[in-house]
Amino acid sequence: MFRKVALGISGGVDSAVSAFLLKQAGFQVEGVFMRNWDSNYEVGFCSDESDFEDAMFVCRKLNIPLHRVHFIKEYWNEVFIALLNEYQNGLTPNPDILCNRYIKFDRFFEHCRNNLGFDAIATGHYANTSFGPFLEHYNETEGARLLQPKDKFKDQTFFLSQVKQFSLRKCMFPIANFLKSEVREIARKQGLLNVANKKDSTGICFIGKKRFQNFIDEYIDTKEGLFIDIDRGLTVGKHTGLHKWTVGQRCCLCGFEDAYFVYKKDLNTNNIYVVAGTKHSALWNNICFTDPPHWINYEPPELTDSGVLKCYFRFQHTKPLTPCRIVNNSRGLTIILDKTLRAITEGQYAALYNNEECLGSAKINNIVHNLIY
Repeated sequence: MFRKVALGISGGVDSAVSAFLLKQAGFQVEGVFMRNWDSNYEVGFCSDESDFEDAMFVCRKLNIPLHRVHFIKEYWNEVFIALLNEYQNGLTPNPDILCNRYIKFDRFFEHCRNNLGFDAIATGHYANTSFGPFLEHYNETEGARLLQPKDKFKDQTFFLSQVKQFSLRKCMFPIANFLKSEVREIARKQGLLNVANKKDSTGICFIGKKRFQNFIDEYIDTKEGLFIDIDRGLTVGKHTGLHKWTVGQRCCLCGFEDAYFVYKKDLNTNNIYVVAGTKHSALWNNICFTDPPHWINYEPPELTDSGVLKCYFRFQHTKPLTPCRIVNNSRGLTIILDKTLRAITEGQYAALYNNEECLGSAKINNIVHNLIY
């Protein structure tokens, strides 16, 4: 059923090995390189040209065709503008989750299926589905469940927690059952030496080597405010914009015995409330509220019956899963964690898990501090 597969190839080792595994499995695989940012624009930066050269090398080495598609306008309108709006509203957005939802598993998926005539897409994400890495267990009457991969450290299901069911049903994750070390070894054995030891991309690609605070100044006007110590009620410094700071971040204020960290941002006064010490109790909390959730397959039956869902929570993809209880409220979800976590942040996503299945996620819109049930 799925013979012609479009692989989103990035120029990295994960998508390169995915291409090899797809071809080895007998699929008619073709690489499709996405360009989502205008690297010629004087403010932004992206390494897409050097990455495209690496993608071309891989496709030549594996003897597969390579396409190049542009989603610059779509990325700007559906991801970057949303990112700017959230920063201006005092939130801390996650562009990777937005990019996967609106670009890679929506615009890219539709383009490959409808315009290029592919049966399915594949990516180099560390993830899996209930249909298997190559859709070998595909079932037209069932929904696809998003599952964690073999490599739990590299697990990227957090970033896929807003992907639509329609796209997930026809997506392959060829490296689902491999550790990162095994992926690099496959690349070396296949002579893909230009990507075998290539560093993983981190952060937001279009920022490049710029400091985030310098980059964001290009798009959002600076507005001075005060750093205020919540314990003493005293001004301890000044800042030039709420959008440059996030909860839990060190403020680097000089002349104080203890380092200060961001506790809360006040849109009305443009002030940032800070606390001394990274272990200050105000930075730790165990209750948060969210917008309406996105369930990948279906809403858990515990919630449809107005009950309590016991599952696991994370709001950063590298953090351990934390047991929690969830109930519906009139605006979204109420999440109560079994223990406090540091710097849960408004604007980030609460990804929810049942064992190895990622159930979906919801954007965090409010935090309750220092309560343990």
